[in-house]
Amino acid sequence: MSQPVPMTTKDGRFAYEAAGEPDAIPLIFLHGIGGAARAWRRQLATFGDRFRAIAWDMPGYGGSAPLASVSIAALAEALQQFIAQLGVSRPVLVGHSIGGMIVQKWLVQSPKLARAVVLAQTSPAFGKADGDWQKSFIAARLGPLDRGETMKSLAPSLVKELVGDDPDPNGMEVARECMGSVPEASYRAMMLALIGFDQRSTLGSISVPTLLLSGSKDNNAPAPMMAKTATYIPGAEYVELPGVGHLANLERPGAFDEALARFLNSLATKA
Repeated sequence: MSQPVPMTTKDGRFAYEAAGEPDAIPLIFLHGIGGAARAWRRQLATFGDRFRAIAWDMPGYGGSAPLASVSIAALAEALQQFIAQLGVSRPVLVGHSIGGMIVQKWLVQSPKLARAVVLAQTSPAFGKADGDWQKSFIAARLGPLDRGETMKSLAPSLVKELVGDDPDPNGMEVARECMGSVPEASYRAMMLALIGFDQRSTLGSISVPTLLLSGSKDNNAPAPMMAKTATYIPGAEYVELPGVGHLANLERPGAFDEALARFLNSLATKA
């Protein structure tokens, strides 16, 4: 059977790519700060034979309109509007990095609307706005832009810092292209939106099947932190991909897809 070819669509405020039959179970992918809908094309093609696989361009990315004021709460509300715009129900949500933070926030306001969620290489908290680690994290990422660099010029070094051992060359080309295409204003706004994010107190109320997926070489969402997070979510499954950094679906697409497929298959047996 040939794999579905992802199609790019602009509908209302949001641009997205999708593959699969419209009446199949919706499987929605949310990218990170340096990503885009096209970062998920391998997954859309892989899972589009069984699901309505969809990847949005986050507000301010690609063809999606930016938000007037950016926060994780505002992005979660945008996600709800996107799901309503698609006209789908009970999606499986796969959120990577800030995408996973958006999913966590969305679950608070819509605890029963998801079929299941995957929190991929993300965190339940960014910590104190005035914390030394938080300040140094933001400064390291915004400082070069303040000094006149561009997203395109920074993309190779930013991506290199994010990945682990022996990443897939084609995936790295996609990662650099996505990172280099992020509008500077959106990158800055998303970085600042991280400050103060903290959903640790709500983890215990997550009531849908949940997979936490980490990479052993991920310095942004360290595997030990993600493993601990999983213990606070009732019934959560934890999977760690060895040698993988922060961009698992692009670094090791085969391993990422295999882990996701196992989780999705387990949902079918529970249905």
